[in-house]
Amino acid sequence: MQNFARNVDVLTQGLKAGISRVMNLANQESDPASSVLFVNFNQDCTSLAVGTKTGYRLFSLSSVDNLESIYENVSEDICIVERLFSSSLVAVVSLNSPRKLKVCHFKKGTEICNYSYSNTILAVKLNRVRLVVCLEESLYIHNIRDMKVLHTIRDTPPNPFGICTLSINSDNCFLAYPGSNSIGEVQIFDAVNLHAETMIPAHDSPLAALGFSPSGTKIATASEKGTVIRVFFIRDGTKLYEFRRGVKRCVSISSLAFSMDSTYLCCSSNTETVHVFKLEEPNQLPRLASEEKQGWMGYLTKAVSASASYLPSQMTDVFNQGRSFASVHLPFQGLRNVCAITMIQKVLRLLVASADGTLYVYNLDTKEGGDCTLLKQFRLDDSPRQGAELPPVPAATMVDMRAMMPRSVASCIPPIPAPGSISSYAGILKGCSSGSISGTVESELLHEMAAAAESPPKGGFQFDDDTEFPPVTQKTE
Repeated sequence: MQNFARNVDVLTQGLKAGISRVMNLANQESDPASSVLFVNFNQDCTSLAVGTKTGYRLFSLSSVDNLESIYENVSEDICIVERLFSSSLVAVVSLNSPRKLKVCHFKKGTEICNYSYSNTILAVKLNRVRLVVCLEESLYIHNIRDMKVLHTIRDTPPNPFGICTLSINSDNCFLAYPGSNSIGEVQIFDAVNLHAETMIPAHDSPLAALGFSPSGTKIATASEKGTVIRVFFIRDGTKLYEFRRGVKRCVSISSLAFSMDSTYLCCSSNTETVHVFKLEEPNQLPRLASEEKQGWMGYLTKAVSASASYLPSQMTDVFNQGRSFASVHLPFQGLRNVCAITMIQKVLRLLVASADGTLYVYNLDTKEGGDCTLLKQFRLDDSPRQGAELPPVPAATMVDMRAMMPRSVASCIPPIPAPGSISSYAGILKGCSSGSISGTVESELLHEMAAAAESPPKGGFQFDDDTEFPPVTQKTE
């Protein structure tokens, strides 16, 4: 009986700590650098979306020397903001109304439509043909041309972190989400033809992060342990690559992102290190090994490789795993962040956006790899230093307490923001079972949008800054 009372007390304290931590994320008024609730790159990493307590901002990533502000909206606290490529379409969710999705044309300052769901929205993903809304136990797939709900995936395994990803390629328009909450199964769903494609058994532990390659043919996965990153071929689930992120400690993976040519894969976590892996062609690996310098080191490598077949499979896997090609050592740990690899002014750069409201820009040496050099860092929030280059920021003090608790207790605590984004989820505490959805559209916008729908541009919608988006008829499910 005493043990039972002790366990209940531990659980109660854990819940209090979790609730307090979530609320602190939404109310960090003591630190001006922590007013950011959400940060994420758009699909092709040409811009950055930032949600804050006072609205949201969009920044251009076309230059290393300065961070150009594209748009600023001053309104309510925004915990999710996703921009569709370089178009004027954005999807936003506020902390005050965490069950309502608004789709807006930010350049005109108009709201195209809004949908209300019966539970907290944990993630929103977009490409040129689909918009996906992720709740804890369901996913809604919208047609992005008219915002109608095409399909609902109900009764998914509990997904309190909102883990999901949508391919940015319209020809390979796949949606990925956890197929289990006890092991690391990845469910691949065809978001165009609206049927399940395949199930990939990726890890023994539950999933922590997912990321599609730009072509939509590969997917990168990480589990709660965070020690191994794997890359699979979508069509048949074949494992293509396996990388060792670390051995000594388990971490919480924040994001996985491919470069636009799928040559590199970056991985960030709640530690101070961001890893960059190079995806060599499989047939290049033996050739590279044979070209190693001769001498005792070469003989030792061959001896280890030859003896690997006699070792237990777990040890053999370690020998076969790739290591990071390059890495970044951030000036903080314990804060969520998102990373991306993109071309800026014809040079490959590694970008890291942090929950402390800072964007870090690093040089990535594609020949030598190694430690990446910090080039610039910019303020993202509404502090006086917004958009300006900053000196190194002090180490962060916010630590994920869930990682220090038994899993049985930690699983009962409201989660930190969804992987791949930085957001505040106080609204998750108000959640109820997934179910109905309702949608509305501003009446003044109906005629304008209907006219655009009746006479779309030749070749279909191009989704540039001048694109007119058609209306959503009211729908209740």
